[in-house]
Amino acid sequence: MAEFPSKVSTRTSSPAQDAGALRTDLGFVGSRLGRSCLLQLVLGLLVWALIADTPYHLYPAYGWVMFVSVFLWLVTIVFFTLYLFQLHMKLYMVPWPLVLMMFNVSATVLYVTAFIACSAAVDLTSLKGTQPYNQRAATSCRIPRVDRRIW
Repeated sequence: MAEFPSKVSTRTSSPAQDAGALRTDLGFVGSRLGRSCLLQLVLGLLVWALIADTPYHLYPAYGWVMFVSVFLWLVTIVFFTLYLFQLHMKLYMVPWPLVLMMFNVSATVLYVTAFIACSAAVDLTSLKGTQPYNQRAATSCRIPRVDRRIW
């Protein structure tokens, strides 16, 4: 029989303390991508808050605006948390710059269609000077036409 070696390492190892913990990257918030995500979150919240305060369910155009703004706002929250907690580093097989570019291009197209739908429906669905008209005009950033008959 072989002899037991005289020098055996008996040191035990413990699991890494930060193996499952999420690390926040606060430097991301100060970066250009982080600031643009925060700006998207604030402006997206403003759009859907203004639309949600009106009876948007009565008009299909405002339903589309509500869908676009809430959906893209939620997706922006997902991307923000992915980058804030550095989860994109764990999903290294995903080409994140390409994913973000595709998201921003599609968000631009959807927001432009929502803007067109909202601005086309402002004059048709409310009376000038009323609260819903002012809210809808604020969400579409459309300058109302001046009615020449009242001059």
